[in-house]
Amino acid sequence: MIFRHEYLKGVWVDIEQPSENDIRQIAEEFSVGENVEKELLYPTPMPLVSVDENIALLVLHFPSHGVNDGETKSQEVDIVVGKNFIITVRYEVVAPLHHLKKLLEAQNMVEGHAPVATDMLLEVLFAHLYTSVRDHINHVADNLSRVEKEMFDGRELTTVLSISNISREFLHAEAALATQEESLSNFMSALSQLKFFDDTFKLRAERIKAERSNVARVVKTHRAVATELRETNIALLGARQNQIMKTLAVLTVIAELLIVTFSALLVFDVWIF
Repeated sequence: MIFRHEYLKGVWVDIEQPSENDIRQIAEEFSVGENVEKELLYPTPMPLVSVDENIALLVLHFPSHGVNDGETKSQEVDIVVGKNFIITVRYEVVAPLHHLKKLLEAQNMVEGHAPVATDMLLEVLFAHLYTSVRDHINHVADNLSRVEKEMFDGRELTTVLSISNISREFLHAEAALATQEESLSNFMSALSQLKFFDDTFKLRAERIKAERSNVARVVKTHRAVATELRETNIALLGARQNQIMKTLAVLTVIAELLIVTFSALLVFDVWIF
Protein backbone atom coordinates (compact mmCIF):
# COMPACT_ATOMS: atom_id res chain seq x y z
CA MET A 1 0.00 0.00 0.00
CA ILE A 2 1.46 3.36 -1.07
CA PHE A 3 0.39 6.65 0.49
CA ARG A 4 1.50 9.98 -0.99
CA HIS A 5 1.31 13.35 0.71
CA GLU A 6 2.45 16.41 -1.24
CA TYR A 7 3.71 19.41 0.66
CA LEU A 8 5.59 22.60 -0.17
CA LYS A 9 8.03 21.67 -2.98
CA GLY A 10 8.13 18.01 -1.97
CA VAL A 11 6.37 14.73 -1.23
CA TRP A 12 6.19 12.13 1.53
CA VAL A 13 5.70 8.57 0.28
CA ASP A 14 4.75 5.97 2.89
CA ILE A 15 4.78 2.28 1.90
CA GLU A 16 3.18 -0.33 4.13
CA GLN A 17 3.94 -4.03 3.59
CA PRO A 18 5.79 -3.30 0.33
CA SER A 19 5.84 -5.60 -2.67
CA GLU A 20 8.80 -5.80 -5.04
CA ASN A 21 6.85 -3.77 -7.59
CA ASP A 22 6.13 -1.05 -5.00
CA ILE A 23 9.81 -0.69 -4.11
CA ARG A 24 10.93 -0.85 -7.73
CA GLN A 25 8.43 1.84 -8.71
CA ILE A 26 9.48 4.20 -5.94
CA ALA A 27 13.19 3.51 -6.48
CA GLU A 28 12.87 4.42 -10.15
CA GLU A 29 10.83 7.56 -9.45
CA PHE A 30 13.25 8.96 -6.87
CA SER A 31 16.51 7.56 -8.30
CA VAL A 32 17.13 5.33 -5.28
CA GLY A 33 20.32 3.29 -5.64
CA GLU A 34 20.35 -0.49 -5.92
CA ASN A 35 21.84 -1.04 -2.45
CA VAL A 36 19.18 1.06 -0.75
CA GLU A 37 16.48 -0.57 -2.86
CA LYS A 38 17.55 -4.00 -1.60
CA GLU A 39 17.46 -2.80 2.02
CA LEU A 40 13.88 -1.58 1.57
CA LEU A 41 12.61 -4.89 0.23
CA TYR A 42 13.07 -6.89 3.43
CA PRO A 43 13.29 -6.19 7.19
CA THR A 44 16.72 -5.36 8.60
CA PRO A 45 17.52 -6.81 12.06
CA MET A 46 19.75 -3.96 13.26
CA PRO A 47 19.84 -0.14 12.89
CA LEU A 48 21.48 0.96 9.68
CA VAL A 49 22.64 4.13 7.95
CA SER A 50 23.46 4.26 4.24
CA VAL A 51 24.38 7.43 2.35
CA ASP A 52 25.14 8.37 -1.23
CA GLU A 53 25.30 11.72 -3.02
CA ASN A 54 21.54 12.01 -3.49
CA ILE A 55 19.85 10.28 -0.53
CA ALA A 56 20.33 9.03 3.01
CA LEU A 57 18.75 5.86 4.45
CA LEU A 58 18.05 5.24 8.15
CA VAL A 59 16.69 1.99 9.57
CA LEU A 60 15.43 2.10 13.17
CA HIS A 61 13.39 -0.21 15.40
CA PHE A 62 10.81 1.17 17.83
CA PRO A 63 9.33 -0.63 20.87
CA SER A 64 5.53 -0.90 20.92
CA HIS A 65 2.71 -2.89 22.51
CA GLY A 66 2.69 -6.60 21.77
CA VAL A 67 -0.32 -8.80 21.16
CA ASN A 68 -0.53 -9.89 24.80
CA ASP A 69 -0.55 -7.63 27.85
CA GLY A 70 2.97 -7.26 29.18
CA GLU A 71 4.56 -7.98 25.81
CA THR A 72 6.75 -5.57 23.84
CA LYS A 73 7.52 -5.99 20.16
CA SER A 74 9.94 -4.18 17.85
CA GLN A 75 8.64 -2.37 14.78
CA GLU A 76 11.01 -1.43 11.98
CA VAL A 77 10.76 1.89 10.15
CA ASP A 78 12.99 2.60 7.13
CA ILE A 79 13.40 6.30 6.31
CA VAL A 80 14.87 7.57 3.04
CA VAL A 81 15.44 11.32 2.74
CA GLY A 82 16.31 13.35 -0.35
CA LYS A 83 16.32 17.07 -0.99
CA ASN A 84 12.61 17.25 -1.75
CA PHE A 85 11.19 13.94 -0.57
CA ILE A 86 10.83 11.52 2.32
CA ILE A 87 10.14 7.81 1.84
CA THR A 88 9.09 5.64 4.77
CA VAL A 89 8.83 1.87 4.48
CA ARG A 90 7.26 -0.37 7.14
CA TYR A 91 6.40 -4.03 7.13
CA GLU A 92 3.32 -3.79 9.36
CA VAL A 93 0.97 -1.13 10.72
CA VAL A 94 3.00 1.40 12.71
CA ALA A 95 0.48 3.41 14.72
CA PRO A 96 2.25 6.82 14.89
CA LEU A 97 2.79 6.92 11.11
CA HIS A 98 -0.80 5.83 10.52
CA HIS A 99 -2.02 8.64 12.78
CA LEU A 100 0.22 11.18 11.05
CA LYS A 101 -1.17 10.14 7.66
CA LYS A 102 -4.74 10.64 8.88
CA LEU A 103 -3.83 14.02 10.34
CA LEU A 104 -2.28 15.23 7.09
CA GLU A 105 -5.19 13.91 5.05
CA ALA A 106 -7.62 15.85 7.22
CA GLN A 107 -5.45 18.96 6.97
CA ASN A 108 -5.35 18.69 3.18
CA MET A 109 -9.13 18.52 3.01
CA VAL A 110 -9.32 21.84 4.83
CA GLU A 111 -6.26 23.75 3.65
CA GLY A 112 -4.82 22.05 0.56
CA HIS A 113 -1.07 21.37 0.43
CA ALA A 114 0.54 21.72 3.85
CA PRO A 115 2.89 24.73 4.14
CA VAL A 116 5.84 22.67 5.37
CA ALA A 117 9.25 21.81 3.94
CA THR A 118 11.03 18.42 3.93
CA ASP A 119 13.15 19.06 7.02
CA MET A 120 10.11 20.28 8.97
CA LEU A 121 8.08 17.22 8.02
CA LEU A 122 10.99 14.97 8.99
CA GLU A 123 11.00 16.51 12.47
CA VAL A 124 7.23 16.03 12.75
CA LEU A 125 7.61 12.40 11.70
CA PHE A 126 10.21 11.69 14.39
CA ALA A 127 8.13 13.56 16.96
CA HIS A 128 5.20 11.22 16.29
CA LEU A 129 7.41 8.14 16.51
CA TYR A 130 9.00 9.11 19.83
CA THR A 131 5.71 10.36 21.29
CA SER A 132 4.29 6.90 20.59
CA VAL A 133 7.23 5.29 22.41
CA ARG A 134 6.69 7.66 25.35
CA ASP A 135 2.99 6.76 25.47
CA HIS A 136 3.89 3.06 25.47
CA ILE A 137 6.32 3.57 28.36
CA ASN A 138 3.78 5.61 30.32
CA HIS A 139 1.23 2.81 29.88
CA VAL A 140 3.73 0.29 31.26
CA ALA A 141 4.52 2.68 34.14
CA ASP A 142 0.80 2.87 34.97
CA ASN A 143 0.76 -0.92 35.20
CA LEU A 144 3.75 -0.73 37.53
CA SER A 145 1.88 1.68 39.83
CA ARG A 146 -1.04 -0.74 39.96
CA VAL A 147 1.26 -3.65 40.80
CA GLU A 148 2.94 -1.56 43.51
CA LYS A 149 -0.41 -0.97 45.17
CA GLU A 150 -1.26 -4.68 45.01
CA MET A 151 2.12 -5.56 46.48
CA PHE A 152 1.61 -3.38 49.56
CA ASP A 153 -1.96 -4.64 49.93
CA GLY A 154 -0.55 -8.03 50.87
CA ARG A 155 -0.57 -9.66 47.42
CA GLU A 156 3.19 -9.84 47.01
CA LEU A 157 2.98 -13.51 46.04
CA THR A 158 0.93 -12.67 42.93
CA THR A 159 2.97 -9.60 41.93
CA VAL A 160 6.29 -11.41 41.44
CA LEU A 161 5.53 -12.35 37.82
CA SER A 162 3.91 -8.97 37.05
CA ILE A 163 6.99 -7.03 38.17
CA SER A 164 9.26 -9.34 36.18
CA ASN A 165 7.17 -8.82 33.01
CA ILE A 166 7.17 -5.05 33.45
CA SER A 167 10.92 -4.99 34.05
CA ARG A 168 11.39 -6.99 30.85
CA GLU A 169 9.34 -4.43 28.90
CA PHE A 170 11.47 -1.57 30.21
CA LEU A 171 14.64 -3.53 29.43
CA HIS A 172 13.60 -4.14 25.81
CA ALA A 173 12.61 -0.50 25.33
CA GLU A 174 15.87 0.74 26.85
CA ALA A 175 17.88 -1.56 24.59
CA ALA A 176 15.98 -0.45 21.47
CA LEU A 177 16.52 3.24 22.22
CA ALA A 178 20.19 2.69 23.06
CA THR A 179 20.85 0.99 19.72
CA GLN A 180 19.28 3.95 17.92
CA GLU A 181 21.64 6.56 19.35
CA GLU A 182 24.67 6.16 17.10
CA SER A 183 22.68 5.51 13.90
CA LEU A 184 20.40 8.49 14.45
CA SER A 185 23.35 10.77 15.12
CA ASN A 186 25.17 9.55 11.99
CA PHE A 187 22.04 10.02 9.90
CA MET A 188 21.58 13.61 11.06
CA SER A 189 25.25 14.35 10.39
CA ALA A 190 24.94 12.87 6.92
CA LEU A 191 21.92 15.04 6.10
CA SER A 192 23.81 18.13 7.24
CA GLN A 193 26.79 17.22 5.06
CA LEU A 194 24.58 16.58 2.04
CA LYS A 195 23.31 20.18 2.41
CA PHE A 196 19.72 19.33 1.48
CA PHE A 197 18.43 21.94 3.92
CA ASP A 198 19.38 25.38 5.23
CA ASP A 199 21.19 26.14 8.49
CA THR A 200 18.01 25.80 10.57
CA PHE A 201 18.22 22.03 10.09
CA LYS A 202 21.03 21.81 12.64
CA LEU A 203 18.60 22.90 15.33
CA ARG A 204 15.96 20.45 14.08
CA ALA A 205 18.50 17.63 14.14
CA GLU A 206 19.43 18.46 17.74
CA ARG A 207 15.76 18.46 18.75
CA ILE A 208 15.20 15.06 17.13
CA LYS A 209 18.22 13.57 18.93
CA ALA A 210 17.15 15.22 22.19
CA GLU A 211 13.70 13.62 21.86
CA ARG A 212 15.27 10.17 21.69
CA SER A 213 17.49 10.97 24.66
CA ASN A 214 14.57 12.25 26.74
CA VAL A 215 12.50 9.12 26.10
CA ALA A 216 15.54 6.95 26.90
CA ARG A 217 15.96 8.74 30.25
CA VAL A 218 12.29 8.20 31.08
CA VAL A 219 12.66 4.48 30.36
CA LYS A 220 15.82 4.27 32.48
CA THR A 221 14.08 5.97 35.41
CA HIS A 222 11.05 3.69 35.28
CA ARG A 223 13.27 0.64 34.98
CA ALA A 224 15.16 1.70 38.12
CA VAL A 225 11.84 2.04 39.97
CA ALA A 226 10.80 -1.43 38.78
CA THR A 227 14.12 -2.86 40.05
CA GLU A 228 13.60 -1.27 43.46
CA LEU A 229 10.05 -2.60 43.64
CA ARG A 230 11.26 -6.08 42.77
CA GLU A 231 13.78 -5.91 45.61
CA THR A 232 11.06 -4.68 47.97
CA ASN A 233 8.76 -7.47 46.81
CA ILE A 234 11.49 -10.02 47.56
CA ALA A 235 11.97 -8.51 51.03
CA LEU A 236 8.23 -8.65 51.74
CA LEU A 237 8.10 -12.27 50.59
CA GLY A 238 11.04 -13.07 52.86
CA ALA A 239 9.33 -11.39 55.82
CA ARG A 240 6.12 -13.30 55.15
CA GLN A 241 7.98 -16.60 54.87
CA ASN A 242 9.77 -15.90 58.17
CA GLN A 243 6.43 -15.20 59.81
CA ILE A 244 5.01 -18.42 58.40
CA MET A 245 8.03 -20.37 59.66
CA LYS A 246 7.61 -18.85 63.14
CA THR A 247 3.93 -19.76 63.13
CA LEU A 248 4.74 -23.31 62.04
CA ALA A 249 7.38 -23.58 64.75
CA VAL A 250 4.87 -22.50 67.41
CA LEU A 251 2.28 -24.94 66.08
CA THR A 252 4.91 -27.70 66.09
CA VAL A 253 5.76 -27.01 69.74
CA ILE A 254 2.07 -26.96 70.67
CA ALA A 255 1.52 -30.24 68.81
CA GLU A 256 4.48 -31.85 70.56
CA LEU A 257 3.18 -30.68 73.95
CA LEU A 258 -0.24 -32.10 73.16
CA ILE A 259 1.31 -35.43 72.16
CA VAL A 260 3.39 -35.54 75.33
CA THR A 261 0.36 -34.66 77.45
CA PHE A 262 -1.84 -37.22 75.70
CA SER A 263 0.84 -39.89 76.12
CA ALA A 264 1.20 -39.07 79.80
CA LEU A 265 -2.55 -39.35 80.28
CA LEU A 266 -2.58 -42.73 78.58
CA VAL A 267 0.24 -43.99 80.85
CA PHE A 268 -1.58 -42.65 83.89
CA ASP A 269 -4.81 -44.41 82.89
CA VAL A 270 -2.98 -47.68 82.30
CA TRP A 271 -1.21 -47.41 85.67
CA ILE A 272 -4.54 -46.85 87.47
CA PHE A 273 -6.15 -49.86 85.84
